[in-house]
Amino acid sequence: MADKDEGGIKMVIGVVSEPGEDANQFVFVTPDDTELKTGEFVKYEASVELEHEREIKEKKRRIFARVINREQCRGFPDRFMSNPDVPPKLVARKLGISSEETDLYRIKAVVIGYYDERLNDFTNPRIVPNPGTEIELATNDELEEFLTEASSDAGGTALIGELLHRSPGETEISLPIDAFTSTHLSILASTGSGKSYTAAVIAEEMMKPDSKAAMLIIDPHGEYGTLKEIEERNQDIFQDADEGYSPSVQIWSPEDIKIQISELTQSDLFSILDNPSDAQEQVLSEAWDNLQNKDNEYISLEEIKEECASVGDSMDLESSARALDWRLEKALNRDLFHHSKHISLSSNQNERGLLRPGQCTVLRLDTMGLRDQQMLTTVLLRKINQARIEAEKGRESELDFPVFVMLEEGHRFAPADGSARSLGVLSTILSEGRKFGVGIGIISQRPSKIDDDVLSQCKTQIIMQIKNPNDQEAVRRSVEGVGEDLLSELPGLTPGQAVVSGDSVNTPFLCRIRERHTEHGAESLETTRIWREEWQKLDREPDGLAEPEVEEGTEDRDETL
Repeated sequence: MADKDEGGIKMVIGVVSEPGEDANQFVFVTPDDTELKTGEFVKYEASVELEHEREIKEKKRRIFARVINREQCRGFPDRFMSNPDVPPKLVARKLGISSEETDLYRIKAVVIGYYDERLNDFTNPRIVPNPGTEIELATNDELEEFLTEASSDAGGTALIGELLHRSPGETEISLPIDAFTSTHLSILASTGSGKSYTAAVIAEEMMKPDSKAAMLIIDPHGEYGTLKEIEERNQDIFQDADEGYSPSVQIWSPEDIKIQISELTQSDLFSILDNPSDAQEQVLSEAWDNLQNKDNEYISLEEIKEECASVGDSMDLESSARALDWRLEKALNRDLFHHSKHISLSSNQNERGLLRPGQCTVLRLDTMGLRDQQMLTTVLLRKINQARIEAEKGRESELDFPVFVMLEEGHRFAPADGSARSLGVLSTILSEGRKFGVGIGIISQRPSKIDDDVLSQCKTQIIMQIKNPNDQEAVRRSVEGVGEDLLSELPGLTPGQAVVSGDSVNTPFLCRIRERHTEHGAESLETTRIWREEWQKLDREPDGLAEPEVEEGTEDRDETL
């Protein structure tokens, strides 16, 4: 039914038949050959009242709408289709029906609105098209221009992929980096659906010359090490010879990371000690306050134990102080803690630091226990947030630039049951970080296990395949503005497909994530191949055991025995 091509001329694909069930919905009829699917974008023209120089005038505007349902309204009679041996075209001929005209579809669409250049967003005219209005397919150029805020963004953009319902290469989708780093990002998906892959795509984009991001990835499973290839591969993508820009990717392991004991808070200590008694808390609290008041730059484990012993004596709580002694020894006498070494936040000429513009640092925590991961993240995020507050208030600070932190397995650090030490500082940053230049990206395969407030504070969402009903419900509770039509798509998405919504886009849409420039580091093991190779190694040896080595000169003796 399309009567023109897309070369700037109308592409009529259907005609409005009636209003829909809701105020913003309408129904149009189209032949099957358009293949309109849920999530596709259409448009029509309508007169809209606009304020112009304090006068209300009508003006023709392009009104965009999204397809939310599709159902057949004319087809072959069911009773003739019950026999699979009878071809449909034969049935049509017997009935005197043209087989070329048997398929008509009713398409339900919801009005998005017209694009308002002043607002850089869609404005809903709150009217639906009249019956008989011609419906056109939205062009690729219009969708690239209007779907996200990237077109008007003066800063860097992140090319994440292309519109799912258009042919590959037709409609590229970019997100404005300023928008999602300041209002926070969540990437939610079932295992194997591409959440880590998508996060790495965003990291690649943020390391390009247009952004030069200061970025930290907290990596509990060691999945992001291949981002190191940014330094070596695709130099035409990541480097800028004119500016002399070349991105840096630092991979830090637990051996590189120390928490300075003086950076802990009193409540951190109580958490590390794992449920100390009231008397022990009383002794430790007094001892810690005394050490803080001494204004020592460093605090050692021995100093804490000595101060606890002194406080215990003065408070007649010697037994509690002695019990604290071995608890403190067990908690703090480990590689993670040190009296003077610490994590330097910012790089300089003399010291390797965690963050600087043009650097992505990956903290690999795969050899660290969960509680240590949570404690390290707590101290680190608190330091980053405090440094950014100092910088924004014009005080001396380690971080004179904004930072973006991505947390893989976000449910570990902000669990719904509130059990993680890191939840408090994450909640603070998510609610206040926009003012101070600390952005957070939460990546998780279990949305239902993330604290609802934390998830709802992530104002840009990339949601991939989710089959678990509890996780689907968590997304419904926490993600605003995504229609039920798109949420119903989540179980059927294939790896690499996503619903993108939130503050960085003007309306939700379905996207196909682009291919990475670097290798993916979170692929599943090729289990059967490894089994076969190991079997072949063992099969070369009798009973899977190597022949024992025989000492020289003992062969004859063994035979005589």
